[in-house]
Amino acid sequence: MAATKTINLRPLDDRVIVRPNEAEETTAGGIVLPDSAREKPQRGTVVAVGPGKLLDSGNRGELSVAVGDVVIYGKYGGSEVEVDGEEMKILRESDILAKIG
Repeated sequence: MAATKTINLRPLDDRVIVRPNEAEETTAGGIVLPDSAREKPQRGTVVAVGPGKLLDSGNRGELSVAVGDVVIYGKYGGSEVEVDGEEMKILRESDILAKIG
């Protein structure tokens, strides 16, 4: 994994920016997979979080993930963006299925 660097993106409301882990290049049996056959990664590291969803009371809801958390998210959830040549995913907090660790 590349050295951690700050990104120039600030997610809004309950959105989270995730750096996806690399897709597996080989199977458990040692077969090398071409790019087209690789599974989309569903695991990544949170690199930025929004301030939380604005509630009816005027307060912001607290997010249950923080920068540095490793998360699992839906295979087709969120939007893919490129920041400084690096692929990132912008997800709503509700698109995150679990935290690891």
